Amino acid sequence: MSSTDSDALLVERVKLGDQRAFEMLVVKYQRRIERLIGRMVRDVDLIQDIAQETFIRAYRALPQFRGESAFYTWLYRIAVNTAKKQLVDLKRDPVISESSLAVRDDGDETSRVENELSDGETPEALLASKEIAAAVNGAVAGLSEDLRQAITLREIEGLSYEEIAEVMNCPIGTVRSRIFRAREAIALRLRPLLETRAGERW
Repeated sequence: MSSTDSDALLVERVKLGDQRAFEMLVVKYQRRIERLIGRMVRDVDLIQDIAQETFIRAYRALPQFRGESAFYTWLYRIAVNTAKKQLVDLKRDPVISESSLAVRDDGDETSRVENELSDGETPEALLASKEIAAAVNGAVAGLSEDLRQAITLREIEGLSYEEIAEVMNCPIGTVRSRIFRAREAIALRLRPLLETRAGERW
């Protein structure tokens, strides 16, 4: 059974009054939602509060969930909107913090990049990898919110273009354009490090 199918079964159980089924969905997605929120807010103390509010809103809205999208896509959209509302309430702008993209051991992008290095890699290669990861982080942090969200949904969360269009409430063509522009901006930052030819993209 696919993850989407198992989610659909759990959602149906929740609708029938099985609170344990919702707890299973929370356990399944809590860390992913917290990582998402961590890429949107600077204050780490807010992450768990916003995640908790996200799941409360999702639980209340679940009777209206029709299954037209994957449960995680729907939950992701609630998390993004909850984080934005919280930041507006606090009169803060949604901004990626440097620490949220720093190397961590929970499977985030930069840790995966560096963990791909074998034990035999030289210190120079390790340094180069860290410089590349830092350049990517800096480039992503410098993107506009729309471009940053699109590239994060695609490259880090692994959502399809259709799912991203639904989350961001825009046409697929706009999603493709945003991801293209984000990749171009990141590639521009990486070219000096990778010594790529001017016309190449990553």
